[in-house]
Amino acid sequence: MVIITERASEKVKEIMAAEEKVGYGLRVYVEGGGCSGFQYGMAFEEIETDEDDVVEMHGLKVFIDPFSAPMLKGTEVDYLDDLQNAGFSIKNPNAKTTCGCGQSFN
Repeated sequence: MVIITERASEKVKEIMAAEEKVGYGLRVYVEGGGCSGFQYGMAFEEIETDEDDVVEMHGLKVFIDPFSAPMLKGTEVDYLDDLQNAGFSIKNPNAKTTCGCGQSFN
């Protein structure tokens, strides 16, 4: 399953509050595209589907669809905010190759 760090969870909840998405969860998914074949996506979702895997981490519901689940198994989503990086970081042990931006993989 996907691991959302406490830092990433807090940032997601902060953004959801700013966008008035009370009661929503975070959908983490994979779709075709990007320079390496697949790309990551994240979106706010109010209700899960019957097919979703749903987990709660650090007070945040996370939804994963059945297509994305095998490709995201063991993936860590973190949030970086330092002098060199700011934004969400995705570390996927299943990715054979990744592009320079880190948002696309094969």
